[in-house]
Amino acid sequence: MDLKLLDQTLANRGEPRFRARQVWAWAAKGVHGYEQMTNIPSALREELERELPFSSLRLREERHASDGTVKALFETADGRPLEAVLMRYRAGRRSICVSSQSGCPLTCTFCATGQMRFARNLTASEIVEQALHFRRVEPVDHCVFMGMGEPMLNLDNVLEACERLPDVGITHRRTAISTVGWIPGIERLAEQEMPLRLALSLHAADEALRSELMPVNERYPLRDVIDSCRAFYERKRRRVFVEYVMLAGINDRYEQALALAKLLAVRAPARPVRPPAGPRADTRGLGSPTAREAQIFKVNLIPYNPTGSPYEGSTRESIAAFRAVLEQQGIEATVRLTRGRDIDAACGQLAARASN
Repeated sequence: MDLKLLDQTLANRGEPRFRARQVWAWAAKGVHGYEQMTNIPSALREELERELPFSSLRLREERHASDGTVKALFETADGRPLEAVLMRYRAGRRSICVSSQSGCPLTCTFCATGQMRFARNLTASEIVEQALHFRRVEPVDHCVFMGMGEPMLNLDNVLEACERLPDVGITHRRTAISTVGWIPGIERLAEQEMPLRLALSLHAADEALRSELMPVNERYPLRDVIDSCRAFYERKRRRVFVEYVMLAGINDRYEQALALAKLLAVRAPARPVRPPAGPRADTRGLGSPTAREAQIFKVNLIPYNPTGSPYEGSTRESIAAFRAVLEQQGIEATVRLTRGRDIDAACGQLAARASN
């Protein structure tokens, strides 16, 4: 629901302030309508039903993948499309991927959203509503701002939405905000008291290739972006996740893995690194001081998901070899588990199109 409009509606009726908190508490629990809010007077519930839509978004379509992933296509009150995704994991984790904009003004060449026409920023209520939609289905406990749009271009509304997510069941430490490298946003995020995670959409370790894949690199060069991520770590002491989509013959070669490892290596230790004491101390995995310091970053290698672009995804063997090079250089790396590809819900595939 539109929380600001809720406050205004209740104030206009002369209702006490705690009524808004009561309504929000019910919504955050995942109720489906005002009629379930049993501690709200029935006359007030009826009035809210007439004056204030329970949801700030209209669900146009919902698709279910074979792996349990759910993708929802929404429409705002002024007809702007957006998508959000619920991902289910065997260990019981329930993660949602939410959008911060309808479309995206930053035209990354491998991303389906970048091929859309940009509409506008989403309000905080429209962002929260994506979480509430899935909370009405089942409890959710993780959130990533990796859906449509660049969150740092709508950071005020993103942060306002993040303040509400713990009520829905998603703590700040389990919330990650992704960026293509919008430095002013990274700097602002570092100053927030909320312990939110930062994810950097990187995809190339040299300036020329990254500018080709991601035109924003012309505005904020890669070296400056990495420095801002290091500053984020120094301020927050929270590792930065590096997102790297694997494109066959484009960014998956051996020398490119070496370049990525070199880029992410920290120039100087943030804290002195002391070797373990004793002649039999286990030093496996310590490697050089540089390898130890490089744990500021963790790399997520992302198998490319078809988006209608001219690129093809790297083979499993290429991805495994790329990961091995990173780990040999002391950079922790994982391969992201692809979820929802069969319904165009995987990383980079959100384009707000209804199925035929």
